[in-house]
Amino acid sequence: MTSQEVLDIYKKTGALLTGHFLLSSGLHSEQYLQSALVLQQPDIATKLCAALAKHFKDLNIEVVIAPALGGVFVSHETARALGVRALFAERMGGELTLRRGFTIKPGERVLVVEDVITTGKSTKETIEVVKKAGGVVIAAGTLVDRSNGKADLGVPYKALVTMSVPTYTPENCPLCKAGSTPVKPGSRD
Repeated sequence: MTSQEVLDIYKKTGALLTGHFLLSSGLHSEQYLQSALVLQQPDIATKLCAALAKHFKDLNIEVVIAPALGGVFVSHETARALGVRALFAERMGGELTLRRGFTIKPGERVLVVEDVITTGKSTKETIEVVKKAGGVVIAAGTLVDRSNGKADLGVPYKALVTMSVPTYTPENCPLCKAGSTPVKPGSRD
């Protein structure tokens, strides 16, 4: 699957939004990728995550994990394509952690996935959850990397789409300076 095909899916499903957005990182942006609108279609989710899984098929991955909520479907469908377990980390007291009886055995080979990476903060937090549990993070993957490959995750990673979408701190946001108020379409409070 090409980058253009993935972007076309985001556009066709109405998941590539334009406006003034407050991202979960705290940054502002003129574009937002609402992956839930893409992933609500099981056939599309399966197709995208199978394409993502192909990048990691020879790495002997044993577990796929993602941060909740945005990465849950990505973890599940990528794990399905790789034939391994799918987990997700949830926030409890503001910190990502394993819950619901999920465990990672010491030494298990783990792939961390996400729907969209901007700064990589959630992915890095998930990597720390894996390390704390004793797992070994082999790589990371995302459907869309909106950092244009600049996010430093500390592990090798692949994206189906790499794009450059400008982000701004609130004090430097030209949209705010023009009088616009950002909306927060994401899942993290």
